[in-house]
Amino acid sequence: MYTVQAPIRPRLLAAAAVGALILTGCTSAPSPGAPAPSSATTSPAAADLLSEHDLTGLSTAEAIERLDTMPIAERPAGLVASVHPRTVSITGGQGQQVQLPMPEDEVYISIAPYRHTTHECHFHSLTTCVGELRNANVNITLTGGSGETLIDETRRTYDNGFIGLWVPRGIKATLTIEQNGEVGTWEVSTTEDDDPTCITDLKIT
Repeated sequence: MYTVQAPIRPRLLAAAAVGALILTGCTSAPSPGAPAPSSATTSPAAADLLSEHDLTGLSTAEAIERLDTMPIAERPAGLVASVHPRTVSITGGQGQQVQLPMPEDEVYISIAPYRHTTHECHFHSLTTCVGELRNANVNITLTGGSGETLIDETRRTYDNGFIGLWVPRGIKATLTIEQNGEVGTWEVSTTEDDDPTCITDLKIT
């Protein structure tokens, strides 16, 4: 019996892991005490990775914009770009990796407002995450802890269903998104190095 069952268990676990990845679409929350990604390094493999995806010479902000706004149909297979509060980690299909540093005074947060369906997410994946409301116009307000307005504008969600915002580092603020008279709110924090950069729990009702 054991000679038959032993190889089946790894296959079942692998299938479950793949299924979970497909369902969530984005990276999961960090483990308690997990170290922050390392600083950017230069290597031939990293340079080739950036060149392959037309990211050579781009700033972190420019690379984020290119990948997050890319139409889903044009997403490169095998490329994973995960946004952390301090870095963007880009990994190629052969395991090559490069870390792009975030600005000292800002954090990039991606929001996927939804009405019916959503998924779990902690660190936004620029190349795999997909939200419900794709290519939709929404009104965005970000209000600081003292009541000051940090952002007040109308934006269109990207083809992946997300909106990307550059938020001051070290704050707590209230995010409000409105569409067609329906509103959703969420509390945003950029005070810690493991704070989420992916908001998928903001429901518009």
